[in-house]
Amino acid sequence: MGVIAKRSSMTFFSDGEDHYSHRVRIVLAEKAVTVDIIDVDPFNKPDELADINPYNELPALIDRDLVLYEPNVMMEYLDERFPHPPLLPVYPVARAESRLFMYRIQRDWAKLVDLILVSKDSTEVENAQKELREGLINVAPIFEEKPYFMSEEFTIVDCCMAPILWRLPILGVEIPKDQARHLHKYMDLLFSRESFIESLSEAEQEMRLD
Repeated sequence: MGVIAKRSSMTFFSDGEDHYSHRVRIVLAEKAVTVDIIDVDPFNKPDELADINPYNELPALIDRDLVLYEPNVMMEYLDERFPHPPLLPVYPVARAESRLFMYRIQRDWAKLVDLILVSKDSTEVENAQKELREGLINVAPIFEEKPYFMSEEFTIVDCCMAPILWRLPILGVEIPKDQARHLHKYMDLLFSRESFIESLSEAEQEMRLD
């Protein structure tokens, strides 16, 4: 690993189209963190990224001498570093449940998003689109009881969900309102949140343009 240049402020190397980068940017906006966001072309990465990240991958977060290169670790670090507003519950059981929700989002849906975006196999993509659509429709009823993902308050779990839901049009996944009315209500709530709007990169803003 090369020498890391000292920085006076927090720096976030971000891919403006990537949903993992997006979830961290939502946390940064929610916490109103002063941060230098560097939008990086994943196909033309700066040499500095390889110096700070042994995997030469995006995203990457630098805070003084600390370098983080796993999105969920970044989100939890930011929640502890900037405790207001809290995005993880205070009590251990509830915190563990939130982490399990994040794990399930990764296994059940985020991996399908990744496959749809990179696979060249049309059958594989169609199967992933179908699985993602059905999975989201099946989970829609949970939003009837609570406005956010199994919570009365916006949490780190919602920071993982929002980027996936925002990308549904470019993923070719349509969720009929008559089958998932409460999910659409949840999406509207997320997308109207100030921190979410502030988190959007230029590329992400264009994702929802007709």
